Amino acid sequence: MSERAHTHRRRPAGKRRTAAALTAALALTGGALATDAMLRPAGAATAAVPAWPGATGTQAVSSTIPVSGTYDGSLKRFYGSGDLGGGGQEEGQDPLFKLADGATLKNVILGSPAADGVHCSGSCTLQNVWWEDVGEDAASFKGTSTGSVYTVYGGGARKASDKVFQFNGAGKLVVTKFQVADFGKLVRSCGNCSKQYKREIIVNDVDVTSPGKALVGINTNYGDTAALRSVRVHGDSSKKIKPCVRYTGNSTGAEPTETGSGPDGTYCRYTASDLSYD
Repeated sequence: MSERAHTHRRRPAGKRRTAAALTAALALTGGALATDAMLRPAGAATAAVPAWPGATGTQAVSSTIPVSGTYDGSLKRFYGSGDLGGGGQEEGQDPLFKLADGATLKNVILGSPAADGVHCSGSCTLQNVWWEDVGEDAASFKGTSTGSVYTVYGGGARKASDKVFQFNGAGKLVVTKFQVADFGKLVRSCGNCSKQYKREIIVNDVDVTSPGKALVGINTNYGDTAALRSVRVHGDSSKKIKPCVRYTGNSTGAEPTETGSGPDGTYCRYTASDLSYD
């Protein structure tokens, strides 16, 4: 089959000028959009909340599992049984996992009941750890060295009637790429521990879904600081969740006194652009 010969007709000059102008306008618009996307603050765009993983199996835990080095749970669900199966909110419960200084716990799902979750005796890393129903606390950080660093990377927690992360010890806690939903406080610097320390908290690139009460609570009288960056808050258009709450802590066991909330440039370190709402 032979191809049909095409007859080339000259386009009128006016139409050529119109097409050229339209092409130029589209190019300018595209360039402006690209420039706007580059200049837009990172926190202004709300990313979708990552999905929770499914468990690859289940394992009952009747006594605390000690961890030194790295423990990879392969996304198995661990839940308390026997002495760890109470499921209450009482203080002083034992954890499902107890990490030695320098240990890493990764790819673990904590089911219900979860007892007192995870205890870190010193510096530790919690990577891709998920709490389906927080018991007393999701994790407690208890190192006594000012050089201790506690790293929470990935993972998530929900159904925490009080605290998710209890910061009792000294050093720095960094929470990155985490998600939390239906909670009291994401991080609380202990307000009435018998031994008190200066504590540094960094919360970065996290998704927060209401209901919740506060992201961070710190004790200004001990020099605590909290920095918030790229926090995405979902379902809280009235902004009831307080990003950072300041307290006067004590070592007597008395209830600490709340002294204020919001950014102050010294203890609560963030600006409005560090949080986005949808």
